[in-house]
Amino acid sequence: QVQLVDSGGGLVQAGGSLRLSCAASGPIFSIDVMNWYRQAPGKQRELVAGIRTSGTTNYADAVKGRFTISRDNAKNTVYLQMNSLKPEDTAVYYCNIEGATYGMRPIRPWGQGTQVTVSS
Repeated sequence: QVQLVDSGGGLVQAGGSLRLSCAASGPIFSIDVMNWYRQAPGKQRELVAGIRTSGTTNYADAVKGRFTISRDNAKNTVYLQMNSLKPEDTAVYYCNIEGATYGMRPIRPWGQGTQVTVSS
């Protein structure tokens, strides 16, 4: 089965940086889009950034200019470099992919989540 393992969260002071990683494994034929979402306490999960196979990216307005998403297609891995972190960035961050298995079955699994806490 397809699995995502995300890591790299932690506690950081405002203005600091963190780099999240998410590796996908299993019978993956293709990954069209790799995304990072986040969910803060009491709030809905929201899309933070996404990147297509072509390299095209999109970002939430709240993180533009501070966060950078990238991917290594050979390793089925997506990264999120987070700079100039703010307390409002505190959340559990989840990776997610949209793709297909070797049997051409669509897949959209989620990682287990990694906590990011930014202190003021």
